[in-house]
Amino acid sequence: MRRILPVPGYSDRPGTPAPLATPGAGGAIAAAADDPTVGGEVVAKAAEVDLDEAYAYPPGAGQTSYVRANFVSSVDGAAEVGGRSGPLGGDADRRVFQLLRWLSDVVLVGAGTVRHENYGPVIVTPERRDRRRAAGLAAVPPIAVVTATAGLDPGARLFDAEVRPVVLTCDAAPSAKRQALAAVAEVVICGDSTVDPASALAALAERGMTRVLAEGGPLLHAQLAGAGLLDELCLTVAPLLAGPGRMGIVEGPPWPEPTTMRLVQALIEDGNLFLRYLRYLRGPRDS
Repeated sequence: MRRILPVPGYSDRPGTPAPLATPGAGGAIAAAADDPTVGGEVVAKAAEVDLDEAYAYPPGAGQTSYVRANFVSSVDGAAEVGGRSGPLGGDADRRVFQLLRWLSDVVLVGAGTVRHENYGPVIVTPERRDRRRAAGLAAVPPIAVVTATAGLDPGARLFDAEVRPVVLTCDAAPSAKRQALAAVAEVVICGDSTVDPASALAALAERGMTRVLAEGGPLLHAQLAGAGLLDELCLTVAPLLAGPGRMGIVEGPPWPEPTTMRLVQALIEDGNLFLRYLRYLRGPRDS
């Protein structure tokens, strides 16, 4: 990977991590191309970029809920091919995908994505477990699933986990399904007829899970962003044209108004762009 864009002035913004260029355990990425330009401004070249530093959470992100979404899309905006995001991602995307999990307190995902992608538990290497413990995190982040119907198979591989998943559901979900899931997961009620995103985040925060990595799908991302709860978007743009008729990274009812994001970082490897956007300049949900 190469860094092609640390936004000028980015590091002196309160509440945002400074882009660093030192090698480290996160995996070094190679030097930028000669005199790359973005928006007419020459971007300073970095000898190497440490991915741990590049994706470090902003200061204070652990004090309250901080929601980081991670998605991959084609250059024409498709978030899936054949109903799955996997075909869009390459080796570099999988490295970033894994790293973002390792940096989080919890992985938040919708039930449809769990079923379509055949989700399993988060795998953490021994070295990463040690680093997480040293940082005050649990050795393994659990997966939290959002489902208004409790429509999950208790025998799915997701529930064969070292750390019990969390199922975020609502009162309207059939009680028999909730009871079946309670045998393999912690079931939390977060609304009456639907799962309220703010209540779901509050429930996770009560359990010490404030660094929330949202992995989709598009409906969940739309709900979080539409409710003003999305703090950061990490977007991989794959060098593919997927064609018309496919889902984008957000789907669902229209929002009252667009959400403004600030591009703070761009990395590149094998034609894939790795973009990092923050919603706020000063910290989680501060205007």
